Amino acid sequence: MKEKRKALGRGLEAILDVPDTMISSKDRTGQPAIGAVTNILIANIEANPFQPRDSMEEASLQELSESIRTLGIIQPLTVRSLGYDKYQLIVGERRLLAAKRAGLHEVPAYIRVANDQEMLEMALVENIQRKELNPVQIAIGFQRLIEECNLTQEQLSQRVGKNRTTISNFIRLLKLPPEIQLALRNGTITMGHARALISIENADDQVNMFRVILEKNLSVRQVEQLVRELRIPVTPPVKTTRAPLPQKYADLMQYLTGKLSAKVDLQCNTKGKGSIVISFDSDDELERIISHFS
Repeated sequence: MKEKRKALGRGLEAILDVPDTMISSKDRTGQPAIGAVTNILIANIEANPFQPRDSMEEASLQELSESIRTLGIIQPLTVRSLGYDKYQLIVGERRLLAAKRAGLHEVPAYIRVANDQEMLEMALVENIQRKELNPVQIAIGFQRLIEECNLTQEQLSQRVGKNRTTISNFIRLLKLPPEIQLALRNGTITMGHARALISIENADDQVNMFRVILEKNLSVRQVEQLVRELRIPVTPPVKTTRAPLPQKYADLMQYLTGKLSAKVDLQCNTKGKGSIVISFDSDDELERIISHFS
Protein backbone atom coordinates (compact mmCIF):
# COMPACT_ATOMS: atom_id res chain seq x y z
CA MET A 1 0.00 0.00 0.00
CA LYS A 2 1.34 3.42 -0.93
CA GLU A 3 1.97 5.86 1.86
CA LYS A 4 -0.79 8.45 2.07
CA ARG A 5 0.41 11.84 0.93
CA LYS A 6 0.30 14.65 3.47
CA ALA A 7 -2.53 17.06 2.84
CA LEU A 8 -0.38 20.16 2.94
CA GLY A 9 2.71 18.97 1.10
CA ARG A 10 6.16 18.18 2.46
CA GLY A 11 6.67 17.59 6.15
CA LEU A 12 8.37 20.29 8.18
CA GLU A 13 11.28 17.92 8.80
CA ALA A 14 12.11 18.07 5.08
CA ILE A 15 11.98 21.87 5.09
CA LEU A 16 14.18 22.16 8.17
CA ASP A 17 16.48 19.39 6.96
CA VAL A 18 16.19 17.61 10.31
CA PRO A 19 18.21 14.37 10.34
CA ASP A 20 16.30 11.12 10.45
CA THR A 21 18.23 9.84 13.47
CA MET A 22 18.38 11.63 16.81
CA ILE A 23 21.95 12.54 17.64
CA SER A 24 23.05 13.92 20.98
CA SER A 25 26.49 15.53 21.06
CA LYS A 26 28.23 18.43 22.76
CA ASP A 27 30.58 21.13 21.51
CA ARG A 28 33.93 22.14 23.07
CA THR A 29 32.23 24.12 25.83
CA GLY A 30 30.13 21.17 26.85
CA GLN A 31 26.94 22.68 25.43
CA PRO A 32 24.74 20.69 23.03
CA ALA A 33 26.17 21.09 19.52
CA ILE A 34 24.35 22.81 16.67
CA GLY A 35 22.62 20.13 14.63
CA ALA A 36 22.15 17.86 17.63
CA VAL A 37 18.93 16.57 19.10
CA THR A 38 19.15 16.58 22.87
CA ASN A 39 17.02 17.07 25.96
CA ILE A 40 16.73 20.72 27.05
CA LEU A 41 15.21 22.11 30.22
CA ILE A 42 11.86 23.72 29.50
CA ALA A 43 12.84 26.60 31.79
CA ASN A 44 15.69 27.43 29.38
CA ILE A 45 13.45 27.78 26.31
CA GLU A 46 12.07 31.21 25.42
CA ALA A 47 8.89 31.68 23.39
CA ASN A 48 9.10 32.37 19.69
CA PRO A 49 8.44 36.13 19.19
CA PHE A 50 7.38 35.41 15.60
CA GLN A 51 4.80 32.75 16.47
CA PRO A 52 1.85 33.37 14.10
CA ARG A 53 -0.61 31.07 15.88
CA ASP A 54 -3.67 33.11 16.90
CA SER A 55 -5.59 30.39 18.69
CA MET A 56 -5.16 26.95 20.18
CA GLU A 57 -8.01 24.51 20.75
CA GLU A 58 -8.19 23.61 24.44
CA ALA A 59 -9.50 20.07 23.95
CA SER A 60 -6.81 19.25 21.39
CA LEU A 61 -4.08 20.67 23.65
CA GLN A 62 -5.31 18.58 26.61
CA GLU A 63 -5.41 15.46 24.42
CA LEU A 64 -1.81 16.06 23.33
CA SER A 65 -0.79 16.59 26.95
CA GLU A 66 -2.27 13.22 27.96
CA SER A 67 -0.45 11.54 25.05
CA ILE A 68 2.86 13.12 26.06
CA ARG A 69 2.33 12.08 29.69
CA THR A 70 1.90 8.49 28.49
CA LEU A 71 4.26 8.19 25.53
CA GLY A 72 6.55 11.20 25.79
CA ILE A 73 7.32 13.62 22.92
CA ILE A 74 7.68 11.67 19.68
CA GLN A 75 8.71 14.58 17.44
CA PRO A 76 11.42 16.88 18.88
CA LEU A 77 10.92 20.63 19.04
CA THR A 78 13.18 22.93 17.04
CA VAL A 79 15.10 25.70 18.82
CA ARG A 80 17.95 28.08 18.14
CA SER A 81 20.80 28.57 20.57
CA LEU A 82 21.10 31.94 22.28
CA GLY A 83 24.24 30.91 24.17
CA TYR A 84 24.77 30.30 27.89
CA ASP A 85 22.41 27.31 27.80
CA LYS A 86 19.51 29.51 26.65
CA TYR A 87 17.35 28.69 23.64
CA GLN A 88 14.54 30.24 21.65
CA LEU A 89 11.70 28.17 20.29
CA ILE A 90 11.38 28.03 16.50
CA VAL A 91 8.86 25.24 15.99
CA GLY A 92 6.72 23.29 18.46
CA GLU A 93 4.81 25.77 20.63
CA ARG A 94 1.87 23.41 21.04
CA ARG A 95 4.12 20.50 22.04
CA LEU A 96 5.96 22.73 24.51
CA LEU A 97 2.74 23.88 26.20
CA ALA A 98 1.41 20.32 26.31
CA ALA A 99 4.71 19.11 27.82
CA LYS A 100 4.41 21.71 30.60
CA ARG A 101 0.87 20.51 31.33
CA ALA A 102 2.10 16.93 31.41
CA GLY A 103 4.57 17.90 34.12
CA LEU A 104 7.75 17.47 32.06
CA HIS A 105 10.82 19.47 33.02
CA GLU A 106 12.78 18.88 29.81
CA VAL A 107 11.97 18.15 26.18
CA PRO A 108 13.88 16.74 23.20
CA ALA A 109 14.83 19.52 20.79
CA TYR A 110 16.73 19.88 17.56
CA ILE A 111 19.22 22.76 17.80
CA ARG A 112 19.90 24.84 14.74
CA VAL A 113 21.14 28.25 13.65
CA ALA A 114 18.45 30.63 12.42
CA ASN A 115 18.17 34.37 11.98
CA ASP A 116 14.96 36.30 12.61
CA GLN A 117 13.81 36.01 9.00
CA GLU A 118 14.30 32.25 9.00
CA MET A 119 12.53 31.91 12.33
CA LEU A 120 9.50 33.76 11.03
CA GLU A 121 9.44 31.67 7.88
CA MET A 122 9.76 28.36 9.73
CA ALA A 123 7.12 29.35 12.28
CA LEU A 124 4.71 30.30 9.48
CA VAL A 125 5.36 27.09 7.58
CA GLU A 126 4.78 25.01 10.70
CA ASN A 127 1.59 26.94 11.40
CA ILE A 128 0.28 26.28 7.88
CA GLN A 129 0.83 22.54 8.29
CA ARG A 130 -1.48 22.25 11.29
CA LYS A 131 -4.27 19.78 10.51
CA GLU A 132 -7.03 21.82 12.14
CA LEU A 133 -6.53 24.97 10.07
CA ASN A 134 -9.43 26.19 7.95
CA PRO A 135 -8.86 27.42 4.37
CA VAL A 136 -8.85 31.11 5.34
CA GLN A 137 -6.16 30.56 7.98
CA ILE A 138 -4.05 28.67 5.44
CA ALA A 139 -4.54 31.51 2.95
CA ILE A 140 -3.43 34.07 5.54
CA GLY A 141 -0.35 31.97 6.27
CA PHE A 142 0.56 31.80 2.59
CA GLN A 143 0.03 35.55 2.21
CA ARG A 144 2.23 36.31 5.23
CA LEU A 145 5.01 34.09 3.91
CA ILE A 146 4.92 35.96 0.61
CA GLU A 147 4.78 39.45 2.12
CA GLU A 148 6.87 39.13 5.29
CA CYS A 149 9.48 36.67 3.99
CA ASN A 150 9.70 38.26 0.52
CA LEU A 151 8.84 35.04 -1.29
CA THR A 152 7.31 34.64 -4.72
CA GLN A 153 4.51 32.12 -5.18
CA GLU A 154 6.99 29.88 -6.99
CA GLN A 155 9.45 30.02 -4.07
CA LEU A 156 6.63 29.39 -1.61
CA SER A 157 5.56 26.41 -3.70
CA GLN A 158 9.01 24.90 -3.23
CA ARG A 159 8.99 25.66 0.50
CA VAL A 160 5.72 23.90 1.29
CA GLY A 161 5.60 21.31 -1.49
CA LYS A 162 2.37 22.56 -3.02
CA ASN A 163 1.94 23.58 -6.65
CA ARG A 164 1.64 27.27 -7.43
CA THR A 165 -1.97 27.00 -8.62
CA THR A 166 -3.06 25.60 -5.25
CA ILE A 167 -1.31 28.43 -3.41
CA SER A 168 -2.89 30.98 -5.73
CA ASN A 169 -6.37 29.50 -5.16
CA PHE A 170 -5.94 29.78 -1.39
CA ILE A 171 -4.72 33.38 -1.55
CA ARG A 172 -7.64 34.38 -3.77
CA LEU A 173 -9.97 33.45 -0.89
CA LEU A 174 -8.80 36.60 0.90
CA LYS A 175 -10.48 38.69 -1.81
CA LEU A 176 -13.92 37.37 -0.87
CA PRO A 177 -16.21 39.64 1.21
CA PRO A 178 -15.75 39.27 5.01
CA GLU A 179 -19.19 37.65 5.37
CA ILE A 180 -18.14 34.78 3.10
CA GLN A 181 -14.68 34.44 4.66
CA LEU A 182 -16.28 34.11 8.09
CA ALA A 183 -18.61 31.37 6.83
CA LEU A 184 -15.62 29.53 5.36
CA ARG A 185 -13.72 29.79 8.65
CA ASN A 186 -16.74 28.48 10.57
CA GLY A 187 -17.30 25.61 8.15
CA THR A 188 -20.70 26.92 7.04
CA ILE A 189 -19.53 26.59 3.43
CA THR A 190 -16.72 24.52 1.95
CA MET A 191 -13.62 25.39 -0.03
CA GLY A 192 -15.48 24.19 -3.14
CA HIS A 193 -18.30 26.69 -2.56
CA ALA A 194 -15.78 29.48 -2.01
CA ARG A 195 -13.83 28.69 -5.18
CA ALA A 196 -17.06 28.85 -7.19
CA LEU A 197 -17.89 32.24 -5.64
CA ILE A 198 -14.43 33.60 -6.46
CA SER A 199 -15.18 33.29 -10.17
CA ILE A 200 -18.00 35.84 -9.79
CA GLU A 201 -16.46 39.25 -10.45
CA ASN A 202 -18.84 41.53 -8.54
CA ALA A 203 -18.70 41.42 -4.71
CA ASP A 204 -22.44 42.11 -4.36
CA ASP A 205 -23.20 39.20 -6.68
CA GLN A 206 -20.87 37.01 -4.62
CA VAL A 207 -22.77 37.84 -1.44
CA ASN A 208 -26.14 37.30 -3.12
CA MET A 209 -25.06 33.89 -4.39
CA PHE A 210 -23.65 33.05 -0.95
CA ARG A 211 -27.04 33.77 0.64
CA VAL A 212 -28.76 31.58 -1.94
CA ILE A 213 -26.34 28.77 -0.99
CA LEU A 214 -27.35 29.07 2.65
CA GLU A 215 -31.07 29.45 1.93
CA LYS A 216 -31.31 26.47 -0.42
CA ASN A 217 -28.45 24.39 1.02
CA LEU A 218 -26.87 24.11 -2.43
CA SER A 219 -24.13 21.61 -3.21
CA VAL A 220 -20.85 22.71 -4.77
CA ARG A 221 -21.93 21.30 -8.14
CA GLN A 222 -25.20 23.23 -8.04
CA VAL A 223 -23.35 26.46 -7.24
CA GLU A 224 -20.87 25.88 -10.05
CA GLN A 225 -23.77 25.43 -12.48
CA LEU A 226 -25.46 28.65 -11.33
CA VAL A 227 -22.20 30.55 -11.65
CA ARG A 228 -21.69 29.21 -15.17
CA GLU A 229 -25.17 30.45 -16.08
CA LEU A 230 -24.34 33.88 -14.69
CA ARG A 231 -21.19 34.02 -16.77
CA ILE A 232 -22.88 33.11 -20.10
CA PRO A 233 -22.61 36.26 -22.17
CA VAL A 234 -25.86 37.66 -23.58
CA THR A 235 -25.41 38.11 -27.31
CA PRO A 236 -26.98 41.38 -28.43
CA PRO A 237 -29.14 41.27 -31.55
CA VAL A 238 -27.20 41.94 -34.70
CA LYS A 239 -28.14 45.26 -36.21
CA THR A 240 -28.14 45.23 -39.98
CA THR A 241 -27.52 48.44 -41.82
CA ARG A 242 -29.69 48.83 -44.86
CA ALA A 243 -28.08 50.14 -47.97
CA PRO A 244 -29.66 53.35 -49.21
CA LEU A 245 -32.39 52.83 -51.82
CA PRO A 246 -31.68 53.95 -55.37
CA GLN A 247 -33.45 57.20 -56.07
CA LYS A 248 -36.04 55.64 -58.40
CA TYR A 249 -37.16 53.22 -55.64
CA ALA A 250 -37.21 55.99 -53.06
CA ASP A 251 -39.42 58.05 -55.36
CA LEU A 252 -41.70 55.04 -55.94
CA MET A 253 -42.05 54.44 -52.17
CA GLN A 254 -42.95 58.09 -51.65
CA TYR A 255 -45.48 57.94 -54.50
CA LEU A 256 -47.21 54.82 -53.15
CA THR A 257 -47.34 56.27 -49.61
CA GLY A 258 -49.17 59.33 -50.96
CA LYS A 259 -51.37 57.34 -53.32
CA LEU A 260 -52.54 54.81 -50.74
CA SER A 261 -52.49 57.18 -47.74
CA ALA A 262 -50.67 54.45 -45.80
CA LYS A 263 -47.13 53.68 -44.69
CA VAL A 264 -45.23 51.89 -47.45
CA ASP A 265 -41.82 50.29 -47.00
CA LEU A 266 -39.86 49.22 -50.03
CA GLN A 267 -36.69 47.09 -49.78
CA CYS A 268 -34.41 46.05 -52.60
CA ASN A 269 -31.05 44.24 -52.81
CA THR A 270 -28.25 44.72 -55.29
CA LYS A 271 -29.63 41.97 -57.54
CA GLY A 272 -32.91 43.76 -58.04
CA LYS A 273 -34.94 41.52 -55.71
CA GLY A 274 -37.01 43.14 -53.01
CA SER A 275 -40.37 43.58 -51.33
CA ILE A 276 -43.05 46.16 -50.73
CA VAL A 277 -44.72 46.23 -47.31
CA ILE A 278 -47.92 48.22 -46.83
CA SER A 279 -48.96 48.80 -43.21
CA PHE A 280 -52.54 49.19 -41.97
CA ASP A 281 -54.14 49.69 -38.55
CA SER A 282 -57.63 48.20 -39.01
CA ASP A 283 -59.85 46.13 -41.26
CA ASP A 284 -61.48 49.27 -42.60
CA GLU A 285 -58.10 50.69 -43.58
CA LEU A 286 -57.15 47.41 -45.26
CA GLU A 287 -60.35 47.46 -47.31
CA ARG A 288 -59.69 51.08 -48.30
CA ILE A 289 -56.18 50.17 -49.49
CA ILE A 290 -57.48 47.18 -51.47
CA SER A 291 -60.06 49.43 -53.14
CA HIS A 292 -57.22 51.31 -54.81
CA PHE A 293 -56.24 48.12 -56.69
CA SER A 294 -59.75 46.99 -57.74
